Amino acid sequence: MAYTAANLSVLAYANSFTLWHYKTADTDVTTTGYFNNTADMMNENDLIIANIDTGDTPETIFYIVTDITAGVVTIAAFTA
Repeated sequence: MAYTAANLSVLAYANSFTLWHYKTADTDVTTTGYFNNTADMMNENDLIIANIDTGDTPETIFYIVTDITAGVVTIAAFTA
């Protein structure tokens, strides 16, 4: 599957930081270019709470926007 704009929403915004929520039946959102359509809305260090694989084995993962360069959005899973 692919990114669906209607499944992305803002939970909070302050001081140029946005906390996002995204839900998808996809099992992976870290593939190259997945969030590129959001490059004009997101900032580096934004946080995405993602509910993935909603159709089979649901999982919630926190991702950090690590880079946005030339319209390419790169994210990585948050690890404590």
